[in-house]
Amino acid sequence: MGLDQIGIALSGVIAVWLTQDKRESWRRWACIFGMLGQPFWFYATWKAGQWGIFALCTLYSYAWARGVWTHWLSPYFQARRLTGVQRARTDSFELARHLGGNTAMLCNLRDRHGPADR
Repeated sequence: MGLDQIGIALSGVIAVWLTQDKRESWRRWACIFGMLGQPFWFYATWKAGQWGIFALCTLYSYAWARGVWTHWLSPYFQARRLTGVQRARTDSFELARHLGGNTAMLCNLRDRHGPADR
């Protein structure tokens, strides 16, 4: 069994398994594993000269890319569109989360630098 077949098997089974998970936080990983398997598919079909399946791989890649956009990139870009006080509050929340929920440290930063909506 070649490396391409191992890559196809592992990434494919994990991706399909994750699509059926009850937890949204796990389902969103399906597209990542699906995309990880695509180079193995492209290589295997190119090596075997299976041009129809090679073309089909482009459609699968597009489908997995839609999942990457929906579950990973789109939320990131939507968060970046926040402006003004809403953006500052989001930044403060993220900072507090990264500080381990240490709101006292966040209050000290706010007192030093002023309120976020200035």
